[in-house]
Amino acid sequence: MSDTVLGAGPDALDETLGRLSKKAGVRATIVLDRTSGAILKTSGQVDSIRKAKASGSSVPATGSFSNDANGNSGADHDQGVEELAAMVWNFVSTAGSLVQELDTEDEVKLLRLRTKKQEFVIVPDAKYLLIVIHDTSV
Repeated sequence: MSDTVLGAGPDALDETLGRLSKKAGVRATIVLDRTSGAILKTSGQVDSIRKAKASGSSVPATGSFSNDANGNSGADHDQGVEELAAMVWNFVSTAGSLVQELDTEDEVKLLRLRTKKQEFVIVPDAKYLLIVIHDTSV
């Protein structure tokens, strides 16, 4: 993800997300605002990535929810996606702090987190965070 892709406007972003969602094993994509962690765009099966926990969740929600790809607007779906976005945003912030502590002239370019069930590929940009969630069984 580069500034040219996101800087070209919403059509270029939609095209990029559309292309990514057609790749084998891609379950979902999420675009977050780099500064606030607010969800800007989602596509794919975002609600299958993380189910909302009971009301005692300790993860703070991010900004407003926007989901253009899925017609599902249930509160559990929204809360689950917002909690996932908050966790990823915190993960990227913590990784960035680690890199800055190691070398103040360096920066995070790509993060990959692989579990038994899925893999998160996170591409930090100056304005956005692109998160692509892959199914690891493919």
